[in-house]
Amino acid sequence: MTSPTRIALVGAGKIARDQHIPAIAGNDGFSLVAIVDPALPDLGVPAFASLAALLDGGPDIDAIAICTPPQVRTAIALEGIAAGLHVLMEKPPAATLSEVAAIEAAARADHTVYATWHSRFAPMVAPARGWLAGRKIRAGRLVWREDAHRWHPGQHWLWQPGGLGVFDPTINAFSILTAITDAPWSIVRSDFQIPAGLHAPISAQLEMRVGGAPVTADLHFHDDDTAEWTIALETEDGGRLELRDGGATLILDGAEPRHQPKAEYPAIYAHFGELIAGGRSEIDACPLRLVADAFLLARVSAAAPFEP
Repeated sequence: MTSPTRIALVGAGKIARDQHIPAIAGNDGFSLVAIVDPALPDLGVPAFASLAALLDGGPDIDAIAICTPPQVRTAIALEGIAAGLHVLMEKPPAATLSEVAAIEAAARADHTVYATWHSRFAPMVAPARGWLAGRKIRAGRLVWREDAHRWHPGQHWLWQPGGLGVFDPTINAFSILTAITDAPWSIVRSDFQIPAGLHAPISAQLEMRVGGAPVTADLHFHDDDTAEWTIALETEDGGRLELRDGGATLILDGAEPRHQPKAEYPAIYAHFGELIAGGRSEIDACPLRLVADAFLLARVSAAAPFEP
């Protein structure tokens, strides 16, 4: 029997505690042996203030999962790659496309580097792709609305350069869009609303294209919004597809909704294990490229004051 991959979590914030730790605990192929976080949290395994400190005097590890804000992920990923570790990165893999390219260039043939997109593992994403196969999209809309204080409490990095603001959740939608069809996606217009003193939008409206077809996007990150995560597409043969609840619910041609509970992070770690076993890496920057294009084209207006 193969020994479990000994993994350390780098960053012990909300996503690490809510998703990564339970997913690792539920996967016999991995064993959590250390935490790297300047706060040195007590999470049942040794904690170290930096990856360098762990590598210098901690338990042996085979892999790291980077759960820090994106602004610092690249340096940690490159450090892990140089140390001969398998590297898993939360979404987005880095703050910029150039940083993703640097990670890809540094990746070693004998170790796995995995840029995760957890929403691609939502249960109805694969059926949606199957239904769209062979069809051409005619038009669509994207509505992605959630409460920043509920889902990202106290995460001030979201509003700093590289933090993405409303695109931190919306990049999940982009990861689904680029997974359910091979047709190319692009941004043709982008309108941002940014509160005074912050550096990232709290809401945005986009005009997108998929294979030439128009798709609108309405994105909000306000406290008073009713949560909604919907992708609706019409095809040229008259078909209609709706992915709701971030990919957990699928409605085809107005039929009864199909729904399954999400188990995205267990699926991420199962896939990470497969990549390691196969000696492969997976680094896809397509969702981040759409975000970058939206920022490049942005027409900016002021939003109401917002306290992260």
